Amino acid sequence: MPDEIKYKTIVISDIHIGSKWSHAIEAMEFLKNNRCKKLILNGDIIDGWHLGRNRKRWKHVYNSFLKLLLDKQKDTEIIYIRGNHDDFLDNVVPFEYENISILRDYIYESNGMRFYVFHGDMFDSVTSQIRWMSKLGDKLYSMLLQINRYYNDYRKRHGKEYFSISKIMKDKVKKYVSRFSAFDRNIVNIAHKHNCNGVICGHIHQPDMKYIKDILYINSGDWIESLSVVVEHMDGKWEVLHFGETKKKE
Repeated sequence: MPDEIKYKTIVISDIHIGSKWSHAIEAMEFLKNNRCKKLILNGDIIDGWHLGRNRKRWKHVYNSFLKLLLDKQKDTEIIYIRGNHDDFLDNVVPFEYENISILRDYIYESNGMRFYVFHGDMFDSVTSQIRWMSKLGDKLYSMLLQINRYYNDYRKRHGKEYFSISKIMKDKVKKYVSRFSAFDRNIVNIAHKHNCNGVICGHIHQPDMKYIKDILYINSGDWIESLSVVVEHMDGKWEVLHFGETKKKE
């Protein structure tokens, strides 16, 4: 593990440990090679929905991931925000163990900014109100990922570049849900409610950083397809990083 603390804060979400599509090894590699003062695990780190359907999916590498977190908490504050796929944490929230806290949401203040940090599922009306439809959508997404794998195997054999059918479909569905749920308006309202000028979330698997009216909206993306994180540099500047890009810099 590198000795130098590289970032003030790292926010990572939607690793979905337990799903066959999770890039947990890559997420673990990123966290091993990038130290920070504060690590925010912003929901859906462990995918209880997938593990509940097939407990044999728990692999040795997942134990290694948890061990990494226990090692990191010796000199890094870790905040674990409960997501909808790790809703089994409802039984323990709020919880503190040494330098690890498990919470529903969190207020983070840094460099003159005050951020409301939460997973983001509370604004997804399908996830929060129609649970069976949300789980059906999760299964359909898994089917799309499987089709996507076969399709890109075919493209690779014919010398063509990778093209994600599943990401395009998921983005379209998420955009529709966002409009239906008045996502942008809710982001602004909840930030104002908590006297914040920024919001950090995950859930929709779309890394982003932009202003919505007067609120800085940051989304950390996912480790199913985008393999992205959000980092805060020591000077307070925020940046969206992708795993492939960080590998090139090493």
